[in-house]
Amino acid sequence: MISFDQASYEKVLAALDRTNCRGFTLFPLTSGRGSNTGEPHFGSHAWPSTCSTIITIVEDEKVDRLLERLHDIDKESEMLGLRAFVWNVEKTI
Repeated sequence: MISFDQASYEKVLAALDRTNCRGFTLFPLTSGRGSNTGEPHFGSHAWPSTCSTIITIVEDEKVDRLLERLHDIDKESEMLGLRAFVWNVEKTI
């Protein structure tokens, strides 16, 4: 799962493309607040920015490369916020 400021959308898609991670589901409008740093993303008058979230299933051998690319995006604009989480997928249909 990748949660990011909408301003990072094109860069996140490029990271998925460059690591050959094709399939994903996009939630184009999500809200949140980082646990340590960054601005809230509430889509409100006081905090107008919002996030998007992508859920994707990635082969084990591609995970580290994708996480490295996403980390690079986050380091470019840390105040925008980008977080990626990895879970094991037991089964798919």
